[in-house]
Formats: sequence, structure tokens, C-alpha cells
Amino acid sequence: MSERIQFSIPYDVAVESYVKENYPKVRDYRIRSESLDARKANQGRVPTVHYTLEVVYGQDEFPSTKEDFKTIGPLKTPPIIIGAGPAGLFCALRFAEYGVPTMIFERGTRAHERMKHISKYWRKGELDPDNNVCFGEGGAGLFSDGKLITRVKSPYVQYVMDKFVDFGAPAETAWLSNPHLGSNKIRQLIGKITGYLTDKGHTFHYNSRIEKIIVKENKAIGVELSDGQKFYSDHIILAAGHSASELYQHLKEINVDMKPKDFAVGVRVEHPRELIDRIQYGDYSEEGLGASRYRLSWENPKTFKGTYSFCMCPGGYVLSSGTDDFGIVVNGMSNYARNSRWSNSALVVSVKAGKDFQVDDVLGGLGFQNAIEKKAYEYSKEKASGREVPVQNLKDFLDNSLSGKLPKTSCPSGIFEQDLRQVLPPFISEHLSNALEMFNRRMKGFVTDKALLLAPETRTSAPVTITRDRETLVSTNIAGLYPCGEGAGHAGGITSAAVDGIKVAMSILQSR
Repeated sequence: MSERIQFSIPYDVAVESYVKENYPKVRDYRIRSESLDARKANQGRVPTVHYTLEVVYGQDEFPSTKEDFKTIGPLKTPPIIIGAGPAGLFCALRFAEYGVPTMIFERGTRAHERMKHISKYWRKGELDPDNNVCFGEGGAGLFSDGKLITRVKSPYVQYVMDKFVDFGAPAETAWLSNPHLGSNKIRQLIGKITGYLTDKGHTFHYNSRIEKIIVKENKAIGVELSDGQKFYSDHIILAAGHSASELYQHLKEINVDMKPKDFAVGVRVEHPRELIDRIQYGDYSEEGLGASRYRLSWENPKTFKGTYSFCMCPGGYVLSSGTDDFGIVVNGMSNYARNSRWSNSALVVSVKAGKDFQVDDVLGGLGFQNAIEKKAYEYSKEKASGREVPVQNLKDFLDNSLSGKLPKTSCPSGIFEQDLRQVLPPFISEHLSNALEMFNRRMKGFVTDKALLLAPETRTSAPVTITRDRETLVSTNIAGLYPCGEGAGHAGGITSAAVDGIKVAMSILQSR
């Protein structure tokens, strides 16, 4: 028999010594959850760590947590999975547990090869539309913070964490309250996952962009690649990610049910990491607590529109992450150590379908995003070479001025000074200004001339939801088509996308 115990201890007390002293009858333990509480550390309160442990006594053993899977063998036709991001890969992993091989199509190449294309874009502005920060093995999550935080309530969340550990993630990934792998570690893991799937009989088609979903009598029966090759299956899993704009256009053309979706648009704010650590941790900022995080939100009482931080990357970098020749987009990432000199976060304003953009066209949100990205690119061409990112000193943005005072940045593409009010829609700029003043009250020192705003952050989520049946997860009007993950509007990050991939696989397995 085992039982769970919970306690909180100061950050500098070892859990092992605490258990020995306070629970002397415990023979062994394993951590089930761990979270740092540094609230009010900047006011002198000692940071604490909250633990939940599973413990055993005497000769007792821990119950097995391993899930048993019954091999059912191949389906009549191998499921086709479009996209090798978290949703697609975890969908394939779940099929693999049951001995069901799949075919995975990825428009980009292997993760290690992507870096060459991305580096060329950052250094020279030469964009490969199929191999970039968003496209390629591992998807957009490969160049993020590797955050595994999710609000999704699902028994599959722990499965996802445990799987990452199985493939080489640090053991604490399974129990930390805010685990992150970092871009460097998640790149290694993705290669191991695809290698495992290949060994299990799954077939990967890299550099294979899906041009069309083949539909016959309102049923998806296969896919056609950009080179004309065709592949057929009874199950087409659409896990292409939130930036596959050509695929959205194709789905519209073949009348797949979709609806416009709310999203958010704004900027990346970048501070010196030391400054954010000091604001958050106060005198404890030198105590080895790691790069500090923050979460900020404010709803304008007049417009009821929210402005909030998103995808915060402590000790990270700001990346140019566009997927189109005509546009510039920014995103954040960090490595596992989170040890760069900067900390950044998206600061975004909610954008409402039907209010902030027209919905007579189901892809109106995509047009809204593209217009902002194009404007940023045009200013970059005018004032630089077309690859540099438009930026503005945070205080200058609030003062509606340009001072020429630009702090150093982590962005590898280079930067140029630009009035961001000319890049962003007026309502976005106005809400950002108001929210920044409020955020500075909560984190005194947040507004500083040492901070930089980089724009635009437009790809926070998909601009559409590809509708599906709640129970079967099949498209509401195209049989055999399974919209899946973040690009289909059914997830919002690495973990939730992975969970959604598992759910789709289980739906197919249960219906065979």
C-alpha cells in the first residue's frame, strides 16, 4: 500500500532530509508534484516549495503505473497523419502502443536539418516556406520554451509527461507543476520519438507538402502531395499546425466545415533577465531559484477586452518566425537552462471574430493576421533589408516617440527602430498602452527604457476552428477526416496538442 503526503518547505531545505526527519517510518518515496512559491519574495518572504509525495512503509511497494496495451495489429489501411508536430507524433505513438502503423506526412525535413534553413533565414533573410520555425519535424513547439504547461484536464496529460521522460526528458518533467524542456532538449527528444516510431513500422514522408485532401461523396479518402503523388486511407488526421495557411485555403475550397475563431495579437516584450529576476525575487534573486517567470493580465473595464502575457520565456530569445515571404512574425523560445541574458513574453490583446475582423469570409482572421505581418515586412524593407524585426523602446511606445535608444536584444535577425503604432491596429496599440501602465503597478520597474517591444506577435493560435463531432472527433461534414491539435483550433500548446492527438487515435481505435 502507498499513500500521499503533502507539505511545504523553504526553498533551501532538501526534501530527502525533511522526509527523514519528519516521516521516519517512510521507507521510500516518489515525488508526484513539486512547485516553487516565490510570491512576495520581493517583499522578503522566504520562497517555499510545495510537495506531494507518494510514500510506502515497511515492505510495501509502489503500485505499478504502467498502462497495459493490447496489440490489435494494422488497420485495413494505415491512418494518414498530416503533420509531425506534437499532435501528429503523439497520435502516432498511441497507435504504436496498439501495434497500428501509420503514415506521417511532414512538409518540412528532420529537426536537425531545419536548423540550417532557419539559420539562413535569420542571417540572410532567405526563407524556406517548408522549413522554418513553424514547419518541419517537431512543429512550432520545437522552437519555443518547450513548455508543457496546460489547463487541459485529461488523464492523458500524465501519459504525455511520462512519455517525454521515457524518451530522455529530465525525470522531474513528470512531476513539476510548470515543466519545460527547452528548445535544445525537445529537439533531441523529437528525433528519438520519430526513430522509435520508424522502428515500430510507421512510415515518415518528409519534404512532402499536402496539396489536397481527396474527398469523394463527402468522405476523405486520401491526400495528394505537391508533386502529384497520391496516398489513400480510411482515416485522415489533420494535424498541420496553426500556420498552414495554404491548407486552410484548400479546406475552404472543398467546403470543410470551419468557423472563424478568436485569437490574440500584440508584441514581444524583452527585458534584461536580471531586472525581471530582481522584480520577482527581490533579495532572493541571487539564490539559485532560476530565471523567474511572470503572468500578467488586465481586462479593460470600458471595452471588456483582455490584454495578457503569453508564452513567457525566462532566460530566452526572441525569434523571427514567419512562414511567408511577405511577412514578419515574432515568437519566443528558451533552452533548458534558461540562462540567456534576457527574459521575454508575448503581450497580446484579444481579437474577437465578427467584431475586430469580418467573418463573412471564414478566413477573415487569417487575413487580419497577414495584413499586420505584411506591414511589418514592408517597414523592414523600407528601413533595413527585409529580415530585421521592427522594435521600439517600451517607454518610447508609451510616450508615442522615437528616441533612438534601443537596448541590446537576443533577436538573431537584427532589429530596426519603428513606431509600432504604425504596424499594429489602433485598438491593439491602445489596449497595450493601457495594460502596460497597469502591469507596471503590479511589477514595479516593468516599464523601463531598458525594455524593448518587438513586433508583431500574431500567431498565438489558429484563426479558425475546424469543427468536429464531440464524441467521434470526425469532421462535422467530411467523414474520415479528423481535425486535430492546435491548427484545427482544438489545442493551445505542446501538451494539449499531444493530448488531442491521443484522443483522436483512441477514437479511431475504439470505432474499428
